[in-house]
Order: sequence, then C-alpha cells, then structure tokens
Amino acid sequence: MLESNKIYNLDCFTFFNQVEKESIDLAIIDPPYNMKKAKGDTFKSHQDFLYFTFKWINALIPTLKETGSLYIFNTPFNCAYILQYLVDKGLIFQNWITWDKRDGLGTSKTKYSNGQESILFFTKNKKHIFNYDEIRVPYESTERIEHASKKGILKNGKRWFPNDKGRLCGEVWHIVSERHRNKINGKTIKNEHVASKPLELIERIIKASSNEKI
Repeated sequence: MLESNKIYNLDCFTFFNQVEKESIDLAIIDPPYNMKKAKGDTFKSHQDFLYFTFKWINALIPTLKETGSLYIFNTPFNCAYILQYLVDKGLIFQNWITWDKRDGLGTSKTKYSNGQESILFFTKNKKHIFNYDEIRVPYESTERIEHASKKGILKNGKRWFPNDKGRLCGEVWHIVSERHRNKINGKTIKNEHVASKPLELIERIIKASSNEKI
C-alpha cells in the first residue's frame, strides 16, 4: 500500500490499485479535458475520452470512504456526461461549481467567450464533511454590511447581523487563473503545466471537505 504524506508519479490505475479501499476522505481530480493541448490530453474521439474517464472513475470510487467527497474539474460540456455517470453510479450530487478564472478577453465571435471551468462536487452519502464556516467569502455590498453591523437587518421577524468571517461561499468562484496570476511586465507567460490550478482554489476545497489530522 502507499505511504501517507508522499507524492507519487504513477499511472492512475496503478495508483488506485495500491490505495486501500474506503480509505480516502477527499479526492480532488484534475483529469484530461480532451482539449488536445498536450499529449496526455488528446484522445482519438469523444467516446475514447469518455471510456477513459469512466474507467478511472470506476477505479476511484471504491477508495472513497462512505463519508468521502469527490471534486472533478473539467469543461462544462464534459461535466454534463460525467455528472450523469456519477449519478448512475449512486453518488450524491452536491454542487456544480463555476470557476470564473478572470482570464482576460476572449476571442470567440460565434459564441460567448469561454472564461470558466466547471467543478463537480459529489459525495458518497449525506454524512459527508463540509466546513461551511471555514470557507466564507467577503460580502459584496460593503456599505449595506457596515450598516447591518451596527443595527442589524430585520428578516422574518428576527434581527440579522453579518458574520465577521463573511458570507457563505456560493457556487461561482471568482479566482484568477495561474496564467494571469503569473504575468511578467503585464504579459502572460507559458506555465510549466498547461492547466495548473491556483493554490487558493485547492485550499478552499480542502478546508471545506476535509478535517485536519483525520
């Protein structure tokens, strides 16, 4: 079996075969998108891509604890297929998260410009970990919140006061991509990985769906 606190560079199926069954609290998967931007992201057809995707999902599911959570990155189009497959496998859909990458101006003139990726959040049952208080985000209306902090806002007969940590995190995440985060002299540069994810994004998922030292 694999050791904890160690990085492995393995074929995913070799990796899953060495992971103890029902031992994983949280899986964050950033798999191929079939966008043909790299060798490992290129498939002969969409059906070949789905065959590979469903195969690694089948290998992953047995490694999750009954209280485990699963996050999968991909394009909205691919996520539509992945979502249905996960539902058919008996997993519980929690959220379709939209990552707004703040990725600059698009160039498409035949459709709306792409500037986001999707993240599917599934669990094995309803007794999963979710630390909602750890991932609060700043309130958007600062003036209204400042007023509410002093006198509160009357809601359903009760006086509501804003939380010092901010509002509950929603399904649209405004987090700048690594491509734009690492600009040099205002120009984007080529990252080492074609689809690297911001640490801030991964940290949010870990804080929400796992507990320290457990």
